Amino acid sequence: MKLTKQLFASVLLSSLLFTACKKESTTETDPTIEATFELTADQATSEFMTEDDNDILMESAEDRGILGNFAPNPIEPDNFLPCATMTVTPAVGFPKTIRMTFDSTCVTLRGVRRSGVVQVVISDTLRRAGSTAVMTFENYFVNRFKREGVHTWSNTSEPGIRRWRRTVVGGKITGPGGRFWLHESDKIVTQTAGVGTPQRLDDVFSIRGNNSVTNPQGATRTAEITSPLQKKVSCANIDSGRIRFEGPNHFAILDYGNGDCDRIAMISINGQPPRTILLP
Repeated sequence: MKLTKQLFASVLLSSLLFTACKKESTTETDPTIEATFELTADQATSEFMTEDDNDILMESAEDRGILGNFAPNPIEPDNFLPCATMTVTPAVGFPKTIRMTFDSTCVTLRGVRRSGVVQVVISDTLRRAGSTAVMTFENYFVNRFKREGVHTWSNTSEPGIRRWRRTVVGGKITGPGGRFWLHESDKIVTQTAGVGTPQRLDDVFSIRGNNSVTNPQGATRTAEITSPLQKKVSCANIDSGRIRFEGPNHFAILDYGNGDCDRIAMISINGQPPRTILLP
């Protein structure tokens, strides 16, 4: 009987070790996990592009005196204006249509090269509560990535709080090699610094909300901001905050760091050691 018990224990231990090894091996080669890593990195690029859209909107409105609250200020965080031909119609009254045409021959202070057309229809000055801005693209590229979709800003500010709801519908980004992904989002953007000053360089925004990202094979990851993203106008990228992505049998965390203005972010699966990615 003692021998039988020892044999049973040995077989059980071997079975557990085999199962553990098999599970670890499966995890390492699980294509859904690699898809999650890829889609999480894609969404990080989408976030960069969306914040770039925000800068374009605010700078163009500031230049034409339709930002609101303060007169235009010559200090620009990333002056793209010399790189674009811009028209605003009508000259008087709202709604107004802003058309910005880029020809790819100019690189901005942050090293961004654009081509194509960005069009924005605004209902009133951007900082006025209740105003809206709708952005669309025509054969528009940012650093050779083609942009598509409809981006909408709705000003939901209250006394003492400057805030927008920002949505992306039908978002699509196509890389230089032809690979693409789809993305949609619904975010609340609240200004947390710089409200009382005329320049935008000291503006800081806190971002909450959710999004989804889909690859060409149809795999989708939904995500929620679990720690508010912070975007300083003085920084090219989001500099802090976390987004949680849901996979079929796992989750991923995209971590933007602790507030440093850099291009570094981390992606981890199920709390395992993270991979480092470089933001655009």
